[in-house]
Amino acid sequence: MGQPQPPSAQTKFSDDGFWWWGGAAWKPAVSPDRLWRWNGQTWVPAAPTTGAGTSGGSVGMAIGVTVGIFIAVLVLVSILVIVILLTMGNQIANVFSNVTAALGS
Repeated sequence: MGQPQPPSAQTKFSDDGFWWWGGAAWKPAVSPDRLWRWNGQTWVPAAPTTGAGTSGGSVGMAIGVTVGIFIAVLVLVSILVIVILLTMGNQIANVFSNVTAALGS
């Protein structure tokens, strides 16, 4: 991550913890890939974010809801096609018979 700044007596972090005061400007306390964190003296591996308060459960729930909706739409379209074929099947077959008869003559 480059050469760290010389440590001050006490590193000041922003309230959200994503920035630290370098003496002249606020600098990022987390690397762009979020794998490293500035602890005031050096870059250390960022702690893994696990637990109930993270978005890992909500991502799984979003995927499950999306798959469920997709399956529900497939079932609904299948039922609709079956109903249409059962009610209009003879008329559709008659149209195809007329087309093949016209092409054959």
